[in-house]
Amino acid sequence: MSRPALSATTVALVRLAEAIAGGERDALAATARAAADAGVARSAVDELLLQSVLTVGWPRALVAAEAWRNVAGPASAGPRPPEPDTEVRRRGEATCRIIYGSSYDKLRDNVRALHPEFDDWLITEAYGRILSRPGLELKLRELCTIAQTAALDTPRQLHSHLLGALRSGASAGEIDATLDAIAPLLGSARHAAAAAVWAAVRAGIST
Repeated sequence: MSRPALSATTVALVRLAEAIAGGERDALAATARAAADAGVARSAVDELLLQSVLTVGWPRALVAAEAWRNVAGPASAGPRPPEPDTEVRRRGEATCRIIYGSSYDKLRDNVRALHPEFDDWLITEAYGRILSRPGLELKLRELCTIAQTAALDTPRQLHSHLLGALRSGASAGEIDATLDAIAPLLGSARHAAAAAVWAAVRAGIST
């Protein structure tokens, strides 16, 4: 049986996500243009750029934003009004629980042990202010994070976000198709490594 195909816009979005992580200017220019040509909503790419700060850091996110602005023009929206910190934290905790499921409490403990500020930033800044924003559904955010953690060769984070994609409503077929879509950009070694992590996730789910 053939795998369920991602929409053309989703393929273009996850390929752009991978290129952002790769940081190669020519690939960024090409995938940004392909995203525009495929009809990816400008607001969706703007959301990808914002969340990329979390995964790949400011330098590559800013380079990617420049590539996208060269294609799409000015940003689609200005800053939102400030929200109460309690609402940001509530939303961040809820989104993080979706992604991590039964591992949520363990994640918080582990991150807090690394540095208490990391835990606070994880919930308020990453999950509350960025990943819970409207403009890009959580499933698509997770498929893009799969593309980026595969490109960065960070298997533990890839493992977590493969599960997070499933918990956010992605099907196994959509994850297969995401890895297929980014394979030409990843190269054979990193694609094989990502596929091995995905196989381990699937084996764990089936046992």
